[in-house]
Amino acid sequence: MVNVNGDTAISVKLFAGLAEARGWRERRIAHQPGMTVADVWRSQTGDVALPPRVLCAVNMDYCAAETPVQPGDEIGFFPPVTGGTA
Repeated sequence: MVNVNGDTAISVKLFAGLAEARGWRERRIAHQPGMTVADVWRSQTGDVALPPRVLCAVNMDYCAAETPVQPGDEIGFFPPVTGGTA
């Protein structure tokens, strides 16, 4: 879970309650060949699986947990979104 610099690093961001629960908001980590969004979650949180209803994105586009990650990508994890009143 060490911050890494360079062109092959990926940026991992947690938002809202996820960041508060984990105690961090952003990290740069080394890309590993064959890595998926779910692999990023597991490697950075120690959890076995992505929690239900957590949204994930690669380069600001929502994606599935099985989406492959490329060097230089930005991965975001968002807590479930609930509606409100207007």
